[in-house]
Amino acid sequence: MPDLAPFIRGLPKTELHMHVEGSIEPEMMFALAERNGVDLKWDSPEALRAAYEFSDLKSFLDLYFEGCRVLVSERDFYDVTMAYLGRAVRDGVVRAELFLGPQSFTDRGVPMASILKGIFGAITDAKRDIGISAGLMVSAHRHRSEAEAMELLDQIMPWADQILGIGMGGAEVGNPPSKFKSFFLECRNRGFRTTIHAGEEGPASYVREAIEVLQVDRIDHGNACLSDSALTKEIADRRIALTVCPLSNVRLKVVPRLDVHPLRTMLKANLLVTVNSDDPPYFGGYVSENLIECQKALALSKAEIVRLVRNGFEAAFITSEERSQYLAAVDDFASF
Repeated sequence: MPDLAPFIRGLPKTELHMHVEGSIEPEMMFALAERNGVDLKWDSPEALRAAYEFSDLKSFLDLYFEGCRVLVSERDFYDVTMAYLGRAVRDGVVRAELFLGPQSFTDRGVPMASILKGIFGAITDAKRDIGISAGLMVSAHRHRSEAEAMELLDQIMPWADQILGIGMGGAEVGNPPSKFKSFFLECRNRGFRTTIHAGEEGPASYVREAIEVLQVDRIDHGNACLSDSALTKEIADRRIALTVCPLSNVRLKVVPRLDVHPLRTMLKANLLVTVNSDDPPYFGGYVSENLIECQKALALSKAEIVRLVRNGFEAAFITSEERSQYLAAVDDFASF
């Protein structure tokens, strides 16, 4: 099998499922902790890396929320966002759609303005300085109440015209999408695109609730849909995108090994499946590593890699004109 890694790294691509607060590399986490006088549980970046062994989603989230404590000021959110966007450019990412869950920070007294101004500032500067297009999706926590999600929605409205969409993440089991029916209806009524994590650890019924009860535009993860053939066909027919994160799935024990990941099955089912990194430092790879490792483990062809990358632009929350330009760039690169 030919080595497709250089081709994969060079392809213009998207990142549609990446959490800003989950993109903090260990060295940066310690630098931010020192800047803000935060004591971490680990005594070195190496010790933190050694802790990246997870038994499930909850074990990861415990560490994840501990890392969130180092983000305090507008400068912190700017620096972390800019660091990720700079890294993404080296991966060939030309369009990034980023999640951030403000509730992790506003609970500790961090002003919403500091969070959003920092991120939007980095997005603006990165577009100007390194040419990457990016947008922010505000993510609500599903382990909290619907009332708290509504409060978050009200808090972000002064920046509504800069926000790409609304998402939802966090501990999935026991927190079905239907718990937030009114919240997602209100998000749509206010003109936001919507997406939700579903079918990562939760069952296929959670994915069905997401598309039928919440009427979301995209599903983050969505692996579990494959256990329901009628649901899989509905998602494929309606071209509802799945933002799948293969290396994350392995690290969180959603799948035992990459060579049994359902990505190829998703392609065969004609699902609009995309490949993304989720929280790259924690899970061992940015978007190119996810594609490269999947190509090797699943023996994906060059054409299948191109299809996955094209799917990312099909699924992105961008204009038709932007989509056409990006797809043309992918096809041009792939033709050489």
